[in-house]
Amino acid sequence: MSTYTPQVTGSGFRASVQRVGGYLAAMVMPNIGAFIAWGLITALFIPTGWIPNKHIAELVGPMITVLLPLLIGYTGGRLVHGQRGAVVGAVATMGIVVGADVPMFLGAMMIGPLTAYILKLWDGLVENRIRPGFEMLVDNFSAGIIGGAMAVGGLYGIGPVVEWLTKRAGNGANWLVAHDLLPLTSIVVEPAKVLFLNNAINHGVFGPLGVAEAADKGKSILFMIESNPGPGLGLLLAFFLFGPRNLRPSVPAAIIVQFLGGIHEIYFPYVLMKPKLILAMICGGAAGVGTFMITGAGLVATPSPGSIFAYMAVTPRGGYFGVLLGIVIAAGVTFAVASLLLGFGRNEPAEDEAAIGPDEETVVNPDEAENAAAKLSRQEA
Repeated sequence: MSTYTPQVTGSGFRASVQRVGGYLAAMVMPNIGAFIAWGLITALFIPTGWIPNKHIAELVGPMITVLLPLLIGYTGGRLVHGQRGAVVGAVATMGIVVGADVPMFLGAMMIGPLTAYILKLWDGLVENRIRPGFEMLVDNFSAGIIGGAMAVGGLYGIGPVVEWLTKRAGNGANWLVAHDLLPLTSIVVEPAKVLFLNNAINHGVFGPLGVAEAADKGKSILFMIESNPGPGLGLLLAFFLFGPRNLRPSVPAAIIVQFLGGIHEIYFPYVLMKPKLILAMICGGAAGVGTFMITGAGLVATPSPGSIFAYMAVTPRGGYFGVLLGIVIAAGVTFAVASLLLGFGRNEPAEDEAAIGPDEETVVNPDEAENAAAKLSRQEA
């Protein structure tokens, strides 16, 4: 986990939130390559992509609903209890994958480490109490029983809870829309997006409402509340300039996938790594929605995926100024707030310092240092 976030000290609320965010990032960031692979396949081969291919596009659904949650559950289990924890974490994650209709990233972050922790407690309980020759038998059966039991528990427990949270987030956004408080929808939408509930909110709430409004007025602002690529671009630019130095090389590829490809999920792990950045996302999202309202901007259909090119394709004639201005302002506000929250990079160690881990630091013996100093004094004399 220290690879992705600086070491957190203290025991207050802020330190606790930073630890949780760092742990979430440690589950997601090692799998960022898989997210990029899924994003590229989605951007290229879905029916509205650059190179539509029905056969290749069949990879999109299983990858986001099965592969990515399994990788997160596997990684979370490994963080808690090594390889054995990784295996049971993946097994348990399969239970919530089967039991839900939405991508179970949040559920995987919960059940993977939890299952590994239960197995860790069991291993500690039976340590040195197993007869010689039965160790492998007990290890395999305990992992199988605990992993299978947690998979069933996830199917009937954690999966429905995450789906319930998804519906509540959608209802909250719907209430704000119904009461003409569109900029405030970012308070609900942006945190929900980071928890990978973006598709549920966009296609479950704003999509149907936007279609009805567009049929009546010829365009709708509701298509742009969740799908605006500006906040994600602003966040990634801030990360590129002021984020952890060992993560900056990954940002350009993420920008291409997010802004040009329209796959917003690629930036969610960056926010999870530093949860305070959700404030930047909320500010940027609200600024973008407010700009769309003031300029009277709207789209004729849902931009899918939410890339700048898809936005231009569904912008009505004569409406490009308001749409582009909303994207630019959202990106600028998010960049400014995120840069401030990142301390403009002042808290990040230099490249050579970041490359030295705690296990690589030189430990100097005080007696050896004193002898070396005395020897040097004699040589100078």
